[in-house]
Amino acid sequence: MIPSPYAAPLARIPVREHRASVLGTETAWWEYGDPAAPALVLVHGFRGDHHGLEPIVAYLEGFRVISPDLPGFGASAPLAAAHDIAGYTAWLRAFVEQLDLAGGFDLLGHSFGSIIAAAAVAAGLAPRRLVLVNPIGAPALEGPRGVMTRLAVGYYRAAAALPERAGFALLRNGAIVRVMSVTMAKTREKPLRRFIHDQHDRYFSAFADRDAVLQAFRASVSHDVREYAPRIGVPTLLVAADRDDITPIEAQRRLVEQFPDASLEVVRDVGHLIHYEAPDEAATHIRQFLGAGAGA
Repeated sequence: MIPSPYAAPLARIPVREHRASVLGTETAWWEYGDPAAPALVLVHGFRGDHHGLEPIVAYLEGFRVISPDLPGFGASAPLAAAHDIAGYTAWLRAFVEQLDLAGGFDLLGHSFGSIIAAAAVAAGLAPRRLVLVNPIGAPALEGPRGVMTRLAVGYYRAAAALPERAGFALLRNGAIVRVMSVTMAKTREKPLRRFIHDQHDRYFSAFADRDAVLQAFRASVSHDVREYAPRIGVPTLLVAADRDDITPIEAQRRLVEQFPDASLEVVRDVGHLIHYEAPDEAATHIRQFLGAGAGA
């Protein structure tokens, strides 16, 4: 295990683990900070779990941060329904309703989570404000690394075509996970790169079964935030990176114009791993947008 460079600020924030049945799916979720503080619900990205957003949580003192593992990933069981945008949207809306956040809440989605969060708000979920970090703002196959995405499509198709045990092993292949991690990481700081690779080694294969990850992958490359942006009426913040291989910054600038009320903050010299490479800067933009939490 590689020590986290964000361990010290995260250790200052109390954390509680919970489990609940949401639409018949056992859902694991973590609550950080003061339960009486303003609530911020997080939705993590594809193949990740709540651990991936903890570096940002480390710099969000003053909020009650609620961070579930998406169904089929981390410690949460798979959905009874398909792991598609409709299935995840229904689950997210039910999860928030069960939390009974009478004082209101804000919502944050990262990467694939940006699609789920945007779809849920467009379908009627009503946060006070919406934050999208590394939003998927254009078709994945059209990004600057479209060739890599096509290779990924071939990889997941191969995993689907193989017998279940062999396909499951392919999806968890450590060498392939490392290639994904090396491709996404932009930092030149060797300790941080080691931490990022260790995080992906530990959590990128923590999914329940082959069907869950294959269905979620198809959803991740078949949709993007543009589909939902015009129907999102709440104030929205996009936190994007100028070296993102999945959605180029030019596409993010076009995306922000499609929301009725949105702004864009650009984090320089990072790619699709803002949450690992620049969590303090991302958190600064988030705090400024949401207010300073309990201290506002």
